[in-house]
Amino acid sequence: MDIHLEEKGFVADILIVDDKLENIRFLSDFLSKHNYQVRKAINGQAALKSVSTLPPDLIILDINMPGMGGYEVCEYLKNDPKTSAIPVIFLSAGNEVNDKILAFAAGGIDYITKPFNLEEILVRVQTHLKLRQLQINLHNRNQEIQSMLLELQKTEAALIQKEKLVNASQITAGISHEINNPLSFIVGNLKPASEYSENLITLISLYQKAFPDATPEINKFIQHIELDFLIKDLREIINSLHTGAERISSVIKALHIFSRLDESGIKPIDIQGSIESVLIILRYKLVLNQGAVNIAVVKNYQDTPKFIGQANLFNQVLLNILQNAIQALESKVSSNIDSSFNPTIWLNISTTEQQKIKISIKDNGIGVSPEHQSRLFEPFFTTKSPGKGVGLGLFTSYQIITEFHQGTLTYHNCPEGGSEFVIEIP
Repeated sequence: MDIHLEEKGFVADILIVDDKLENIRFLSDFLSKHNYQVRKAINGQAALKSVSTLPPDLIILDINMPGMGGYEVCEYLKNDPKTSAIPVIFLSAGNEVNDKILAFAAGGIDYITKPFNLEEILVRVQTHLKLRQLQINLHNRNQEIQSMLLELQKTEAALIQKEKLVNASQITAGISHEINNPLSFIVGNLKPASEYSENLITLISLYQKAFPDATPEINKFIQHIELDFLIKDLREIINSLHTGAERISSVIKALHIFSRLDESGIKPIDIQGSIESVLIILRYKLVLNQGAVNIAVVKNYQDTPKFIGQANLFNQVLLNILQNAIQALESKVSSNIDSSFNPTIWLNISTTEQQKIKISIKDNGIGVSPEHQSRLFEPFFTTKSPGKGVGLGLFTSYQIITEFHQGTLTYHNCPEGGSEFVIEIP
């Protein structure tokens, strides 16, 4: 909390705690003449109540009081983060070294013995108030530096992410262009190639019917090329080429949807289409341990309207969160000796009562430890091993959802294990 003693609009506030009314009156009159605001308490309980109502700038505390003594009052104040920084000057008739040791051990900042000298008290009060002011100034300055550092981190992260998105779009555009041209050539020639091959197969069949008694040389060649197998395998090869070309075409289409190469600015976004395009791009990552384990994807898509937003940025959020889920599952699979474990990602799209579109991405992976959960959306914070992440994915995702789309992105730890990220968009 930013507090400056000289900027309060009134003089420093001092609380005097002593069960001797004459001591309180004596000190109060003296300090008041030196322009200090003075409050009084005649016992420990009254002192704590006064402090909780309005923390003073400094406390002058008697040690020997009935009920709650000065040591106990001071320890109570020092154990409370709200009052621990308030300087406490002890007053005591005891002048033994052990008394002073106990006073400082309880958290006192100074020790004055009775009978006291008023000028000495004044000097000590002024000194400790000045020290308190310097502490407050240092604390406030540290907070300013922390805020500046956080803003610099955010700016740096935003610049890095912007560069990544620009590069990704350029790479995607280049790949799309370079693949589309030969793919169009392949797809355009597959149909006539298929027709030609079927015509040749039909012609061979007609020749075999018309001339069942082929020459020994032809029969030998038929046996050499295994004609029946060749015809069957040729048809399977043509079908495989069709399937492969369709799959490449679907990936190119997914890349178009993901990066919105043919769109710019703010557009209506089809959430289901966006999720499916990202899943196609990540399809190869859903197979773990060289094909031994498959990550199941369970979908529950309710009918939801499109929302207005920046599609390429929104798709980047989906990609970041799904990649995190896959990595969490991969880590659990690699360390899990339970062969019955089924790595799964659950995708849910629904509409809330507050007319918001809700997207839930849940996994049964390794989850996030409690001490790290509050820092997930900080820039450059990562729980991954070195070289596997720089801590920008979730930070930029949070910025994209909250700032660009006025929504929310929250993390939920699953009691049964795993993680859930929830996006809500108005």
